[in-house]
Amino acid sequence: MKPTLPLLLSLNAGYVDTAGFLALQGLFTAHVTGNFVTLGASLVLGISGVVAKLLALPVFCVVVMLSRLVGTRLRRRKLPALGILLAVKLALLVAGAVLAIRLGPFPSGDSLAAIVTGMTLVAAMAIQNAVHRIHLSAAPPSTLMTGTTTQIMIDLGDLLGGVTAEARPAIVARLKRMAAAVVVFAIGCGAAALGFAYAGVWCFVAPPVVALAALVLRLSAPDEEAK
Repeated sequence: MKPTLPLLLSLNAGYVDTAGFLALQGLFTAHVTGNFVTLGASLVLGISGVVAKLLALPVFCVVVMLSRLVGTRLRRRKLPALGILLAVKLALLVAGAVLAIRLGPFPSGDSLAAIVTGMTLVAAMAIQNAVHRIHLSAAPPSTLMTGTTTQIMIDLGDLLGGVTAEARPAIVARLKRMAAAVVVFAIGCGAAALGFAYAGVWCFVAPPVVALAALVLRLSAPDEEAK
């Protein structure tokens, strides 16, 4: 698969979400609504991390809203909104990695160190969600694969059931894009699991590297979001 900007975002989302879940006592940093489930588990089973899981959604919402406002102002001033927001996301991922390495490991998800680290990563993924929705809306979502997987199965059902010759190329093209997003996201999840198993909190070094590659790709191919 060609390393396009949406695929790099999907790779990083899978990695950061899995690494955060493993290192921060079950905190989802990208798929923040999943924290409702883990919050219930924390309350019933006495697992730590309740505060971080409560904070994740409001922090995510505020950062998405700020990303929209900042992006709008940047575009009005004829500045490259997507590139600048990707750079801010990169800075947050670097900060998250530094915090994780300096303050981790995190035996309790309720510690201030774990909460600050987790919210830094949530903010980074909130920016990614915002820029993907605004600038890469034609590409499959990079942080949530349920809808994408559903569409893949629908398209496969249509192809197996028979479609017109005119409709087939568009369905096949969409199927390829969505399947690539799911595969890359899964690779990110697996890589994070291996990274955490063998390197602990040092696994957080990888997301800034991927984010830097995405930023470089954006700067070298400014029309990438249209692909």
